[in-house]
Amino acid sequence: MKLAILGTGFIVKEGALPALREVPEIEVTAIFAREKSKGVADKLAVQYDIPKVYTDYDELLASQDVEFVYIGLTNSVHYEYAKKALLAGKHVIMEKPFASTAAEVRELVELALAKHLYIFEAVTLLHLPNFHAIKEKLAELGKITAVMANYSQYSSRYDRYLKGEVLPAFDPELSGGALYDINIYNLNFIIGLFGAPNDVSYTPNIGFNGIDTSGTLLLKYKDFTATALGAKDSESPCFITIQGEKGWLKVLGAPNALAAFEVSIHGSRAVTRYELNRYAHRMVHEFKEFAALYAAQDYAAMEAGLKVSQTVLETAEQARKDAGIVFGCDRQ
Repeated sequence: MKLAILGTGFIVKEGALPALREVPEIEVTAIFAREKSKGVADKLAVQYDIPKVYTDYDELLASQDVEFVYIGLTNSVHYEYAKKALLAGKHVIMEKPFASTAAEVRELVELALAKHLYIFEAVTLLHLPNFHAIKEKLAELGKITAVMANYSQYSSRYDRYLKGEVLPAFDPELSGGALYDINIYNLNFIIGLFGAPNDVSYTPNIGFNGIDTSGTLLLKYKDFTATALGAKDSESPCFITIQGEKGWLKVLGAPNALAAFEVSIHGSRAVTRYELNRYAHRMVHEFKEFAALYAAQDYAAMEAGLKVSQTVLETAEQARKDAGIVFGCDRQ
């Protein structure tokens, strides 16, 4: 798989490129940056032995040395860059969130399916061995009665936000905010296990520019309610608990990493701990899985993943609009 990296921000520098060093199945053949960030791209190209640096996206898409693009850009431009790649016949790996609206997701999915192209969403937790094991363990818990998720991480950009400096992570014009940035992991975990909720509501803490700096989701299912807290303005120990009539399961630590989980079944005092992830860098698993599905031409598995992506974005958009949070794309 020949992959071009789009972007030079944190998720590229600290996430994708270090992880891809451990994925020999994927060859990074190019990196794209806007003209103002070319210096950063040049340095990354030297550091990671990337043959080509582009500032012209059309030129990159015309290259025969690019099969896939990884979109690690600001949330608000995911749709634009993905659509252009698909129209050019390139496959896509989309950093989360998939897009800003459910309509954008539907259009991209329909376009990919019509052209029989691959489009993956890089939500780390869905591709971790621990997540696959949690799915298998659910049956042991019996009828599910409650789910609680807390992903609270004080943003490195929040102090600047408090001083009035709005960076993309807190900019509603760029589809930022806690729901789409951090609570999206909780949503993917819950929907990845239980499917679409029957109803959703969102109670956020709103900052001076109308963006959610933290907030709590309520997802109502037939037999239980799931609560999902995501915070960028405060922090606490992160966890997820799933309670059932026959036992409980607890994820230890941040939902995006799922580093470990514990299971206890009623009638036994034993608590069994599982740490099944194989790589220290959480993004290695997803890239290896994408490469394996592409090599096997397992299009059905890719389509199954897209159904989760669509449901998550539909739910997130409903929650966002329920709370009155307006993105720049809503006015277009």
